[in-house]
Amino acid sequence: MQTWKVGELAKRTGLTVRTLHHYDQIGLLSPSHRTAAGHRLYVEDDVARLQQVTSLRSLGFPLEEIRDVLNGQRMSPLQVVQLHADRLRQQVKSQQRLVERLDALAAGLREAETVSADELIQTIEEITMFDKYYTPEQMDYLKERREQVGEGRIKEVEAEWPRLMDQVRAEMEAGTDPCDPRVQELARRWKGLVEEFTGGNEGIRQSLGNLYQNESTVQGMDMSAMRPMMEYVGRAWGCPQQA
Repeated sequence: MQTWKVGELAKRTGLTVRTLHHYDQIGLLSPSHRTAAGHRLYVEDDVARLQQVTSLRSLGFPLEEIRDVLNGQRMSPLQVVQLHADRLRQQVKSQQRLVERLDALAAGLREAETVSADELIQTIEEITMFDKYYTPEQMDYLKERREQVGEGRIKEVEAEWPRLMDQVRAEMEAGTDPCDPRVQELARRWKGLVEEFTGGNEGIRQSLGNLYQNESTVQGMDMSAMRPMMEYVGRAWGCPQQA
């Protein structure tokens, strides 16, 4: 029987040891065996479950929901893989349409020679990035949602995000437990801002999660710095509610 220690599995999969430990702690993925010295040992069934976790995570499912889906056998391994493949095919088609649109724009700009093509293309790419992750129906929904919220509130939220992220980052760097009341309050605010954007629409939330997981920058935000904060806040959401 082939087995992997936590460090070996982390290295092979590109995940971190910390992530695998966290999956174990929340009951999402626990190693089936341990050595006499207490070291975690993963077997092939554990790797199969980890693949399902990774696919569902990339689709924007929160960890708690993934645990419920897998533990409740609400999806078979085949269904998880098919769902992931279908979503990727949709993204590939959207990306191809975006490439064609930008190529045509670039050609027109080269002929005009009046505006920097690079600057315009970068701007348009930023704007149309959402086309890769949101369906036309979702884009219409977001437009309506923006009108409902109002430009004044949107500007307030845009100013609130950097302050909130600075506070979350400070607690992370200080090593504060995600279940600490201070972090719980930050997580509550974070969730509130996300729900204000999505309007509680689950499809929009999953598309937003895919956007954050797959892009290096989103509206000027460095996603490599953002993702650890998202995971930290997600752990806070999984804490028992304070009485």
